[in-house]
Amino acid sequence: MTTHTSVRTTEENLLGKAALITGGSRGIGAATALRLAREGADVAVTYVNGKEAAGDLVRAVEGLGRRAVALRADAGDPEDAAGAVTAAARELGRLDVLVNNAGVGVLGPVETLSLADVDRVLAVNVRGVFLASRAAVAVMPRGGRIITVGTCMTQRVPGPGGTLYAMSKSALVGLTKALARELGERGITANIVHPGPIDTDMNPAGGPHAAGQTALTALGRFGTAEEVAETIAHLAGAAYVTGAEFAVDGGHAA
Repeated sequence: MTTHTSVRTTEENLLGKAALITGGSRGIGAATALRLAREGADVAVTYVNGKEAAGDLVRAVEGLGRRAVALRADAGDPEDAAGAVTAAARELGRLDVLVNNAGVGVLGPVETLSLADVDRVLAVNVRGVFLASRAAVAVMPRGGRIITVGTCMTQRVPGPGGTLYAMSKSALVGLTKALARELGERGITANIVHPGPIDTDMNPAGGPHAAGQTALTALGRFGTAEEVAETIAHLAGAAYVTGAEFAVDGGHAA
């Protein structure tokens, strides 16, 4: 007798789900919002200065037949970081997926980094992620997903100038693994994705520093925001993956 095992697709997993993508008005965040919407999820995104881009994204998601909302929230502000999660759950009626994408980078020689630089980077990249994750845990049902965007620089720092950024993103690895252990019994997973050089407004493939970054990859090219979103979407539907790191870096760490 042949036994047929039913395998649910990612789309089936995300139908009826709701997701919040922080920093979702452009780049990896916007690509992730569109990808999750195409696979069945309603989405909320946060923005700080990109009100127009966030509005365009909302209309694009609605054009796919999904609900969408844009929330102005600064991840570096403690009230905003947690409040955006509560607002997203209220507006969408539930919250199943949190994508911690908002982040800032201040690069330069370590002796030139000011206390204000340190405070801002850690507030957005570390404290904001912790507070958003904590708020999400309070409203997520069983089967919730916390997916954090890190960086390839947690695995390989190819040159000087990245001390503060690499330190802040490396803290998220520990947070992810600890959340996975703490939330496992509740069926909530936590994973982290490490993008390499990705073609975005902040780091264009044709920019002045692109050649050096490209040379560090095994594939010899920049990645796209959509390629990162593909991995995030997989994790949004994956039930037996938690506490894991995923490099989407074209072989930067190879």
